[in-house]
Amino acid sequence: MLTKECPARIKAAGTADGLAEGQFVALVSVFGNIDSVGDVVVPGAFADDLARWVAKGDPIPVIWSHDWRDPFSHIGTVLEAEETVDGLVVKAQIEDLDTNAKAAQVYRLLKGRRVTQFSFAYDIDEGAWVDAKEGRSYYELRKLRLHEVGPCLVGANQETELLAAKAATLAEAVKGGRTLADAHYERLARARDAITGVLDARPTKTPARDAGQPPAADNDDAARAPKSSSADRPQSRTAQAAARLTLMTITDGDS
Repeated sequence: MLTKECPARIKAAGTADGLAEGQFVALVSVFGNIDSVGDVVVPGAFADDLARWVAKGDPIPVIWSHDWRDPFSHIGTVLEAEETVDGLVVKAQIEDLDTNAKAAQVYRLLKGRRVTQFSFAYDIDEGAWVDAKEGRSYYELRKLRLHEVGPCLVGANQETELLAAKAATLAEAVKGGRTLADAHYERLARARDAITGVLDARPTKTPARDAGQPPAADNDDAARAPKSSSADRPQSRTAQAAARLTLMTITDGDS
């Protein structure tokens, strides 16, 4: 499962904007722009899965900052979701405002426009690299399977820094005597192996040519594939997501 963040566009929130108490309308995914990890979500990417949600009869969850482990971070449900010319727009209801302090605080943040990011969790059903003739090549997300949406504070380009900080905190705690369960060590090893596999697959840079030396003939199709960093590849994002979940669970939970 992957996650994607974009600048929040809160169209309305609460009774002052003509909605019921606890409701908000937001653009949670933007079509057509290259985001910070080199992806472009195309119109129609959510259409099939929105129909699947309707057929199931289950609401799309609204979860604060992808905090799936905490039941109090499951703050509401999507009432309506539709693709517009701009992107995916949702109308959602934050629930249990009287009994869930976290839900009430998130609602205050939304009304005050103090939350600057929205995000969604998804899997890729169909995607492909697009080699731009001019400008930056990108990965086109054509069909997505949506799992949840929600406001958050940490954007996609900050995930690497967050992982590094979490890993450093955990390492210092273990050096200081904190004991982890064997299951935690096993999960960390799996996350390490996933990331190592991506690093090992990093393309080798072409050696620099001497001045006046003609370029070598190369008929390899792979050489003409869109150039991208290993961090932009789908398997890299999957590995990063696995590492993030592992570190967040262990550092925030019990040993």
